[in-house]
Amino acid sequence: MTVRWAERLVPILVAMLLTVSPSVQAASEILHEEKSLYRNIVVKQSNHRRCLVFSVRRADRNQSCMDVRFPELVVFPYVKMVFAGLLVHPNPERILIVGLGGGTIPDAFETLYPDASIDVVEIDGAVDRVARAFFDYKEGRNTTVAIADARVYIRRASLRGKRYDVIVLDAFTGDYIPEHLMTLEFLEETAALLTPEGVVVANTFSSSRLYHHESQTYAKAFGKFYNFRMPSTLNRVVIATRHGYPSREALARRAADLQPRVRAMGVEIERYVRYLSLDVDWDTTHRHLTDQYSPANLLQEAR
Repeated sequence: MTVRWAERLVPILVAMLLTVSPSVQAASEILHEEKSLYRNIVVKQSNHRRCLVFSVRRADRNQSCMDVRFPELVVFPYVKMVFAGLLVHPNPERILIVGLGGGTIPDAFETLYPDASIDVVEIDGAVDRVARAFFDYKEGRNTTVAIADARVYIRRASLRGKRYDVIVLDAFTGDYIPEHLMTLEFLEETAALLTPEGVVVANTFSSSRLYHHESQTYAKAFGKFYNFRMPSTLNRVVIATRHGYPSREALARRAADLQPRVRAMGVEIERYVRYLSLDVDWDTTHRHLTDQYSPANLLQEAR
């Protein structure tokens, strides 16, 4: 490790420790509140951590957080897990991201792939405004942010003949994913936008009966998929393609190549390889979700 990298990593590692240590967290200061068409939005700050919070029926959910001293750091483990999709397609030229949040994922992808064309779809214009005002988000020169329903956007993109190397589905609020973005029809529409070696990367559920139904739906749409789960988070990330998956050796090589590029973001991508599993760990007797059968809220309630 060079002296320059070492000097840079020391404050970053300190910041990461502060991020996860509850003993150093002060009372949260509310920087902004508003009620949008879709949700209650709050921006809170505690010490150096600033968070975008969606107030939902179970509890307030941190949708996106940043360390204001080191904005390049990715705070949440599940967001870091999204980078594992790059092990399947490490050099994307066209990227679609569903869900803006505080702009963490678009920012990171813009940094990693400055020449890539990136489309971001966010249903809530208020989220877009808050990301820009409080999380310093500004789209890169090759990035376009569209305020639209992802289902409608994807259908129209298909009609226009658009194709993507990586599609990130991050419409998960921590409490739910919109039902129309979980069905077989939606996943088939999404898969149709992939380039021949393209990959879908979805932040999604890891518990409740919905897990089995959703897993069956991804299996119906893609066949096998990487079911990526780690002990550090209750989320899981689904990584799915229709062209097959790299060998363990290829995954390890790609992780080693990517590690220096994502280290400053706090992403330990080399650790992820051993957690990428193609094994079935759900009940395959459950029905897959469709536009006619998608009782997602009821299924999630059944713990």
